[in-house]
Amino acid sequence: MEQTIHFLRGKAPLLLDMCQAIGHSILNVVQALGSITLFSLQALRHCLTPPVFIKHIFRQFIDIGYYSLPVVGMTALFTGMVLALQSYTGFSRFNAESAIASVVVLSITRELSPVLAGLMVAGRVGAAIAAEIGTMRVTEQIDALTTLSVNPMKYLVVPRVVAGTIMLPVLVLIGDIIGVYGGYIVSTHVLGFSSGSYLHQTWDVMERIDVVSGLVKAAVFGFLVTLMGCYHGYNSNRGAQGVGAATTNAVVTASILILIFNYLLTQVFFS
Repeated sequence: MEQTIHFLRGKAPLLLDMCQAIGHSILNVVQALGSITLFSLQALRHCLTPPVFIKHIFRQFIDIGYYSLPVVGMTALFTGMVLALQSYTGFSRFNAESAIASVVVLSITRELSPVLAGLMVAGRVGAAIAAEIGTMRVTEQIDALTTLSVNPMKYLVVPRVVAGTIMLPVLVLIGDIIGVYGGYIVSTHVLGFSSGSYLHQTWDVMERIDVVSGLVKAAVFGFLVTLMGCYHGYNSNRGAQGVGAATTNAVVTASILILIFNYLLTQVFFS
């Protein structure tokens, strides 16, 4: 009995350290969630109230939408091509090759195009936004805006969030067309399907809700990607290491939120 008591006394500091570490982790997570929530509400409020910097919004349209088009287009094209090949490999075992067109169009419009486009834009745009705003924070340019009576949220955050929310559905719509076309190319030129029957089946299977759900997801993903880039850049630590950490955190956080909200929105649309 005495040996057991001595053993527990010896382990008590270790258990306390473990509990303390777990408590700190929980508090940090809760604090981060609260900070992100407040930042999101503040960004939404500024998006819905004047003034609005229209010139900066159109500039972000180009930076976020136009310059991301090659990456999203290439991703959608090869995703549709690979999806057709893999579907044929699996369905040929059950003599169900005729379902390839249905699988390609539904998978692209509902899931793959919005998710992959969101992840590509998170890697390209989210990192760039976090690095740009983080550098402005380090070099005290954000403080200079405040000194000049320019609201940094209006000037830096709102144009990026508005442009991301509008442009990502446009990118996803283009990605839907390119992805379905990629599946069509492989199915007709490699797998030997009839062009007319493939297009007819694609048109018959696709419904309006399939495209609309993907576009709604894209709008939410665009908001999340730009918001996380702005949040981590706006709250980055001083120095080059702080900017690098903000860039990494922006991409990781946006990617995780895309996957989480993809499930939630899918549950809402197709439950």
